[in-house]
Amino acid sequence: MITKRLCANRNIHPTLRGLFFMAEVMCDCMLLLTLVLTFAVRLSAVEGHSMLPTLEHGQLLIISATPVQFHHGDVVVVSENGTDLDVHIVKRVIGLPGDVIDINFAIGVVYRNGQALHEPNLDPISRPGDVALPITVASGTVFVLGDNRNSSMDSRHSEIGLIDQRFIIGRVLYPS
Repeated sequence: MITKRLCANRNIHPTLRGLFFMAEVMCDCMLLLTLVLTFAVRLSAVEGHSMLPTLEHGQLLIISATPVQFHHGDVVVVSENGTDLDVHIVKRVIGLPGDVIDINFAIGVVYRNGQALHEPNLDPISRPGDVALPITVASGTVFVLGDNRNSSMDSRHSEIGLIDQRFIIGRVLYPS
């Protein structure tokens, strides 16, 4: 609006009018970026090595800030309120409400509803936690595992356990 009035005023030097126009465009872009980062997406970073080889420590993530329905295989960011840990965690959704999750640590295979998960890019899982398996995922919760299964604190451990979906900050959009 200000730019329109300045551009109409012939007494202002064209360079100055151009600068005002660029400043207004930059303000509009900053406002749009603020709205997007507030209501559509959020930024987060990976802490630790529990998602190797998929995600690396310090890697920047773009996550959805809008409520979503979760699916098997989604990578999610969980707030520290959802665990007994003091940091956000990044994990992969393995089980949804009603799923039965079991793990055969002798052969390193994760089972969902009696079907072995095909995970060719991940090392076989050999390290159990203190949560009794098999486990049925309760309503409103998800079962999560890190991709670096043998170096991950996840739903196998009582400090994390089943994650209440209300504590999931969002689903990772990039990198996916």
